Amino acid sequence: TKFTVASEGLFTELARRLFGWIGAATAAEFQFFAGLGVKTCQAALEPLELDQIVDGEGSAWLLLPKDREEFENFQTPRQPNYILTSSLDSLVLLRRDLKTLLAPEDMKRMVPDEKGWAEAGRLSNLPSHAILDRGRLIGLWEYDMERQSIAWMSFGIRDKALVRAVEQMEEYVRSQLGDARSFSLDSPQSRTPRLEALRKAGTTQK
Repeated sequence: TKFTVASEGLFTELARRLFGWIGAATAAEFQFFAGLGVKTCQAALEPLELDQIVDGEGSAWLLLPKDREEFENFQTPRQPNYILTSSLDSLVLLRRDLKTLLAPEDMKRMVPDEKGWAEAGRLSNLPSHAILDRGRLIGLWEYDMERQSIAWMSFGIRDKALVRAVEQMEEYVRSQLGDARSFSLDSPQSRTPRLEALRKAGTTQK
């Protein structure tokens, strides 16, 4: 089917599609995603008549009206669901705000980054690939080409299911991908400091 939309409605349609995928998000997140100025962003969002949700910290989130009931009725599953994914996964990349993915107790957790160590809650981008549990960031990982294994750390969680999830991703990268780069210029050599930091952090948490 051929897609057509008037030029003046392009950014509004882009916003509709982003909010339809991402769910609750801020105007600033859409503005960053679309590369728009403040006024153009506001003009694009206005026709959607987005509902506003204020969280416990007073931050305003926007949501398509049709999604509000589902959002408010959602209950977090009780059982863990560990997922190892890329640092470029759109769950993180389209928000560039790790605070929304962290538990309050992990905001000040020190994690290795390109400059050494930093508080997780102060970062905009992931310093390594992500370990997620039901949408929450609970750890970091990198692939070690020399050892053909994953170096990883978790945020206070290290049960059998998580270890198994790491092993499954390790086997997948080894047998299907060969490597798991974070970006185009990433290399087995350039990630050596991150590998060492993750292995050290992971060892101390066992």
